[in-house]
Amino acid sequence: MRSLGRPIGLGLAARGDVDDVVGWARQARDQGLDSVWVHDSYFERDGVSFATAIALGIAHDGGDDDAAGFRVALGAANPFTRHPVVLAMTGSALDEILPGRIVLGMGTGLPLRLRQMGIPYDPDTAVQHVSQAIDQIRALWAGERLPSVTAGLPPIQPMFAPTHRIPIVIAAYRKAFVELAGQKADGYLARPAESIASLRGILERLREAARAAGRDPEAIETAGYLLSLVDKTRREALNRAKREPFVIYMMSVLSDISLRRAGFDTELRDRIATAWRAEDYTSAGNLIPDELLDAFMLCGTREDVAAGAMAYHTQTGLALPLLQPVLQEERQIDELIAAAAIFASIPRAAAVPSSAGVTVSMSGAAAPSEMGSTEIGLPAAAPSLAGDRRLGFEDRVRRGAGALYEILRPFAFTASVIPVLAGAALAWVDDAWSWPPFLLALLGAVFLHAGTNIVNEVYDVRKGVDSITSPRASHAIVKGRMRERTALVIAGTAFALAVVVGIMLVALRGPAIVVLGVLGLIGGWGYTAPPLEYKNRGLGVPLVFLLMGPLMVEGAYFAVSGQWSATALVLSIPVGLLVAAILHGNEWRDIRQDTRAGISTMSARIGRRWAHYGYVALVLGAYMALAIAVIARALPAWSLLAILSLPFLAQVIRSAELGASGQARAISMIDMQTARLHLAFGSLVVLGLIVSRIAGA
Repeated sequence: MRSLGRPIGLGLAARGDVDDVVGWARQARDQGLDSVWVHDSYFERDGVSFATAIALGIAHDGGDDDAAGFRVALGAANPFTRHPVVLAMTGSALDEILPGRIVLGMGTGLPLRLRQMGIPYDPDTAVQHVSQAIDQIRALWAGERLPSVTAGLPPIQPMFAPTHRIPIVIAAYRKAFVELAGQKADGYLARPAESIASLRGILERLREAARAAGRDPEAIETAGYLLSLVDKTRREALNRAKREPFVIYMMSVLSDISLRRAGFDTELRDRIATAWRAEDYTSAGNLIPDELLDAFMLCGTREDVAAGAMAYHTQTGLALPLLQPVLQEERQIDELIAAAAIFASIPRAAAVPSSAGVTVSMSGAAAPSEMGSTEIGLPAAAPSLAGDRRLGFEDRVRRGAGALYEILRPFAFTASVIPVLAGAALAWVDDAWSWPPFLLALLGAVFLHAGTNIVNEVYDVRKGVDSITSPRASHAIVKGRMRERTALVIAGTAFALAVVVGIMLVALRGPAIVVLGVLGLIGGWGYTAPPLEYKNRGLGVPLVFLLMGPLMVEGAYFAVSGQWSATALVLSIPVGLLVAAILHGNEWRDIRQDTRAGISTMSARIGRRWAHYGYVALVLGAYMALAIAVIARALPAWSLLAILSLPFLAQVIRSAELGASGQARAISMIDMQTARLHLAFGSLVVLGLIVSRIAGA
């Protein structure tokens, strides 16, 4: 059984797939970590259930010898939602599953959540309540009977006591709770997002309380959750942290004392909290400076996280750091377990560079770093982000490819592909099909769309619409993965390729293609770029309807057949309405961000209420226009195959209604949902046209 040379644990939330969480706990055990601590995720999953599953998985996976010493902790339960008698029974059962390796964390739970559930909570008596619960649990575990609270009833008789001693640790940060931990608990568990300065003061108070109670402070175990987020570089990790709602929430509830001890003004916290309560996560994330994250969590590479954990260990005396992933996913768990191994391998005599730009000595003193990288691979410390290590060739290629994909947004190309397919399918129904111009029309549409996407991002970044915390935006430029100049070169290349395709179509279909191509180029470039900037003038939705509805469907029909068609114009209406709905949904969601940047979209001009009505009108209008066209026999009856896309329509309508009721999160992905609706609707219409010719209808 592998065991790390210095104890470190893993904190997990009771959320997600139970099998995954059990697997991560096994992985932590196999790599030599000390323990896994499971905390409740209120209104999501039950921490006791997850801890039980982990204990069973550890116990049944090779026996006691293979799991020797690895502990499973409830971090933490509370006597408000679980009566002390229930907690005593829970501990006894867990000890039977995993003998001698269970830890019970005790706190009050979140007062806000208790109030939501109607559970009485009084801060002044909470400490006494937890203290009495500890006494009652220990009495029950010792086989003692408790008197009944209700007079005249028999006492509470424990059915069985745990065979092994179960440590009880206090999980709370208020002064009275820290003192309680020093007086009677077996340990203290620090909450997430605690700064080094604040935690140092807390643990000093803990030791003073222990000495005053005649106890040995060293006999009280100290553990603490360290919020952690790992990425290829520290810059990437910090950027990602600012986009995570959980991180934003944690920064918005920092206590006055914690902030002052870390050197921050409470006014910053209040501004973040105001944006958080308004569900304006973009503004909230933009308010968070790198230094605030560095003070209250660990962001960076696995080496940065290891160095940060060592800083907590050496500067506060924290005996058991618990790496708690902000993102509970496989890659983050892998990185944190690797960081734990690095943490344990740091020589005790070595000075350890921390991610905050100081060198941490084993005496706990901090001084400006003058070291280079140590032999164990820790990065040289620097107060800026210049210490991010250079990526290798493979990582640079992967990073560049990811940036290209992100800025091109190929998943959105269906908005241009479907109109071309619709026009081409109608040409096939009319027996006017030709493969070469169809393929050229398809390529031209995609190249125009790609160039438009890139130009749109460049100018949104210039205007401040897109920032590192912008929801659903591409971050290729703001992250520094791609330079603006490179992006414009790629956009110019895409437009140039569209021109080449256009010239080839002109050779096949004549000068009419020139008009269509010029309109497409002007529409693509002028969407957000000067001098037109028609999106910013409230004209984005109607012009996108015209460009990607009538112009593209009719243009595709003409390119394939060499003829014009009134039927193609009819077909373009429902197709164009849904493309316009994609853009309108995006503008509706981003009203706050666009307005703050001085961008006047149609949604910003008409307001949220009418933006909601407009969105619903666009998506329902597509189905109504198709039905009217079929009733008028302008389109084949088989076109009504599109009604099979109604489940997608129901999804976007539900999201829209929730968004209109004030639930901003409900429309956070309204553009993606509408794009799926457009793809399903358009594909079924195209299929219906094909079937109509095959069936001769």
